[in-house]
Amino acid sequence: MAGEQAQKLVELRTLYEELARTLDLPRLQRERAELEAKMAKPGFWDDQESAQRVVAELKGVKQLTDTFATIESGLGDLEVLDELGSSPEELAEAAELEAKVRRQLADLRLRTYFTGDHDEKSCFVTLQTGAGGLDACDWNEMLSRMLTRYATRRGYEVEILDSDKEPGAGYKSLTLHVKGRGAFGWLKSERGTHRLIRISPFDAQKRRQTAFVSVDVTPEFDDDIEIEINDSDLRVDTFSAGGPGGQHVNKTQSAIRITHLPTGIVVQCQNERNQHANRRTAMAMLKNRLYQAELEKRAAQASDAYSAKANMGFGSADRIRTYTLQPFTLVKDTRTGHEETNVDAVLDGGIDGFVEAYLKWAAAGGKK
Repeated sequence: MAGEQAQKLVELRTLYEELARTLDLPRLQRERAELEAKMAKPGFWDDQESAQRVVAELKGVKQLTDTFATIESGLGDLEVLDELGSSPEELAEAAELEAKVRRQLADLRLRTYFTGDHDEKSCFVTLQTGAGGLDACDWNEMLSRMLTRYATRRGYEVEILDSDKEPGAGYKSLTLHVKGRGAFGWLKSERGTHRLIRISPFDAQKRRQTAFVSVDVTPEFDDDIEIEINDSDLRVDTFSAGGPGGQHVNKTQSAIRITHLPTGIVVQCQNERNQHANRRTAMAMLKNRLYQAELEKRAAQASDAYSAKANMGFGSADRIRTYTLQPFTLVKDTRTGHEETNVDAVLDGGIDGFVEAYLKWAAAGGKK
């Protein structure tokens, strides 16, 4: 038994060292030290926007370096337990610790599939209701909750930048800003049309209905990207930001909607009460989407990944996943074939299996 345990320790230690080389742990540690030094400088918080970006970047780097440190500590504890003996208590403790270390190593290993140029960036997630009426609007809200829970469990900050609430239920559209290192790498798997099949809670006859929501995931590019946007190409609309009603209604025209006429790309923001702040955020979103579209065009992927999503229905070509609640329960990804029957867990943010399957599928030659 001792020889077997020693062999497992060698295996785990080898994998740890391989991942430390692949992910360049020394570089991550230097980057962490530089960011911490930047935060310690006087006047760091004078520019709130810049400070928040640094904080989000540091949080992501710390998460990675802390994971390596935790694994290193766990391996050391396993070596001590191996030397102590083989009482039932020690064997049980070692088995539990080994399982934990393996889970952490497996999660780190997925980061090696982050081979895209922008996988380490924060991202914007836009959910747009398609065919299905009120069911689709409700499905939009369910999906946004699923993605938000997944992101927050991974340590990311999620902010609603804009929402178009449907009075009956759910959202017609919703835009989320997911902040933190690697957010795009984890969430890019969700880009495409998601289909829901269930007994509609809005149908008095309790018939089975199908609803569609399109999800677009765009990396948040650096401020220094060069994208020329002519004012003549923009239509800017202002409107009152939505609210719960009564005294809470925002009576000022603070919300901003910007339409880029040559491409038809529309962005809007209403999370700030200040119109200038909303316009600044909306322009940043537009700049990101135009840049992403240009990159994909150059890569000959624009027709697949950035096509117009006006026809989101039964014939939608970019459908990636189907969630069936009745007459049986099943979530199946049409790209990877990965499926799970615990729909409730998936809708509660448990999409790790789908994300992992996508990353491996993409690395093996699937489209990104």
